[in-house]
Amino acid sequence: MRAVFHLLIALFTTFTSSGFLCGATLTGLVVDASSMDPVAARVYVHDSSGNYCLVKSKSGTAIPYEKERTDQCFEIHTTVSAHPFHVELHADKYTITVEHGKEYFTATHEVTVPTNEDVSVVIPLKRWTNMAAKGWYSGETHVHREVDELPTLQIAEDLNVAFPLTAWVTDSLHTPATNNRSTRQIPPAKLVQIDKAHVYWPINTEYELFSVRGNRHTLGAVFVLNHQDQLELSAPPVGPIAREARRQGGFLELDKHNWPWSMMLIPQMDVELYELTNNHIWRTEFLYGDWYPEYAAPYMNIEMGNGRFTERGWVNFGFENYYALLNSGFKLQPTGGTASGVHPVPFGYGRVYVKIDGDFSYEKWIDGLLAGHSFVTTGPMLTTSARRITNDRVKVAGKLESATKPLGVEIIVNGRVAKSVPLATLQNDNGSYQMAIDTTLDLKGSCWIAVRAFCRHSDNRFNFAHTAPVYFDVPERPLRPSRQQRDYLAGRVRDEIERSRSMLTEDQLREFESALKTYESLATSD
Repeated sequence: MRAVFHLLIALFTTFTSSGFLCGATLTGLVVDASSMDPVAARVYVHDSSGNYCLVKSKSGTAIPYEKERTDQCFEIHTTVSAHPFHVELHADKYTITVEHGKEYFTATHEVTVPTNEDVSVVIPLKRWTNMAAKGWYSGETHVHREVDELPTLQIAEDLNVAFPLTAWVTDSLHTPATNNRSTRQIPPAKLVQIDKAHVYWPINTEYELFSVRGNRHTLGAVFVLNHQDQLELSAPPVGPIAREARRQGGFLELDKHNWPWSMMLIPQMDVELYELTNNHIWRTEFLYGDWYPEYAAPYMNIEMGNGRFTERGWVNFGFENYYALLNSGFKLQPTGGTASGVHPVPFGYGRVYVKIDGDFSYEKWIDGLLAGHSFVTTGPMLTTSARRITNDRVKVAGKLESATKPLGVEIIVNGRVAKSVPLATLQNDNGSYQMAIDTTLDLKGSCWIAVRAFCRHSDNRFNFAHTAPVYFDVPERPLRPSRQQRDYLAGRVRDEIERSRSMLTEDQLREFESALKTYESLATSD
C-alpha cells in the first residue's frame, strides 16, 4: 500500500514538472483510501475568499458544472474521471472538497499554493458503506444532463441507473416529437451499458407546461420514462399520453407534488412514481420557500418562516401530500430526482435505492422500483422490512447507516408517526454511524407502514431517507383517508378548475372534473 502511494506521488512529480503547464499549477488525483486505485469524483476548489475554480484533465474527462441562483445558493464543481486533474491558480490558500456518490465520506483538503510553484496532492476517499455488496443499487429519474456526459457522471456519482429527459415540451400546442426543447437528437431506443452495473435508458419525456393554447398559464410537469418512440401527443388531455406510454412499456412519474395540476394527474394517469426527494432539495441552501406555500393544508402543520416554506417544511409538505394519496388508495412508489442540468444541485444528490436479488440488471431494477423494494435518500441508508408476526401485530426491523450523526427515526403508519425509535447509535471505527431498528406495532385495520430517518447535514440542515410503504390488508377494515386528507385533495383539484376554466377547453377540463369526482367519492376514516 505504501509503495503504491509513493508511486502515485512520483507520477505526479513527473506530470507537473513536464513543462505541460506553466505558472502555479495545482495537480490532484482522487484515490480509494483502501486500494489506492484512482476514483472518478466531483471536485470543488475555492480560494480563501470563497471564489470557486473549475479544474481540467489532460488524460481523462472533466465536466464543469456552474449554476448560481443567489450569492448563497450555487453549485460550482467539476466531475472528473479517474485521472489526474489540474488547475492554474494564483498564490493563496485553497480548499479542495471531493465527493464520490453517497457511500464515501466527503474529503476536504487544504493546500497553500506559493507564487510560481506547482503543487501536487493525492486525495484519498474513505468508503463508509457498500450498498451494491448488499444488493442495493441506486438511480435517479429526473435528469437534465447531456447523454454524452452520463458515462463519466454515473461512475463519479456511483449512480447505477439514470433516465435523461431527452424530450421536453412546455406548450400545450406542441408535442415532444414536433417541438422538443432538448437540443440533442433523440437517441435510439436501446439501453446504454456504461459497465456491468451502470446503465441509462435514453428515451424519456417531460411534459412541463407553462403555456396553454398560446397563453402564459402554468400547469406543471409529469414524466414518461422508459418508452420506445417519440410521443406525438400534446397535453392536456393526459389520459391518451398515459395509455400510449404503457403501450410502449413506459411508466409515469409525478414531478413536484405542488404543481397546479399535480393532483389531477394521479387518478387520471394512474401515476406509478412520486418524487419524494425532488428537485428543490439541494446540496446548497434551500431556495424555493415561496413555491406555492398556500397549497399546504392547515392540518399538515407545515413549518413556515414569514409565510414561506422552510427546508424542513418543504420536505414535510412532500411527505404529507404523499401520505394523503397513499391513504386514498393510490399505490405510488417513492423515487428521487434532482433536475441536475437545470438547478444548482449535483447529479444524483437525491436518489432511490432498489433491492435486487442476484446480479444487477436493468430489468430487475425497474421491477424492484415499481414494486416498492426501495428507499429514497439525500444521504443516509435506510434498509428495513415489515412483516406480520400474528394476525394483529407487525414487526419492523432494519438498520440506519449514515456518514453523519442521526437526528431521528420514525415509524409511519397511515401517514402518522406511530413510534419514534430511541436514538441508540453506534459509531463505527471508520467514523460512520449505525442504528438498529427493531420494534413491533399493533394492527388496527388495513394499513401501510414506512420508516423515515433524519441525519445531520450541517449545523442547521439535515439529510433524510424514507422507505417505500409496505401494505397490510384487513378486508373488513379497508384503508381510507381522513376527511381532512380527502378534502385537501379534492380542494386542490377544485381550485385548479376555477383557476384554469378560462384557459382550457371543455374536453381538457373534463379530466379535472373527473379527478374531482374521484376524490369527492372517497369514503373517509372519520
